Amino acid sequence: MPLTMASQGEINSIKSIRGKDETKRFLENLGFVIGSKVTVISEIGGNMIVNVKDARVAIDKGMASRIIV
Repeated sequence: MPLTMASQGEINSIKSIRGKDETKRFLENLGFVIGSKVTVISEIGGNMIVNVKDARVAIDKGMASRIIV
């Protein structure tokens, strides 16, 4: 399921990342790599704050929908 459907506070593992190579590289630079753990902290106005690799990152729902957990 896409990260946008994950529940707040639930720890998920990243299974795959969809999109163009540029998008995949951008997300990998933020810490979203296959096998890493990601937790949704909150959703505010179409953006998501997630915890990945001990860092909080804000991404929009478009990017979050490309991350499959």
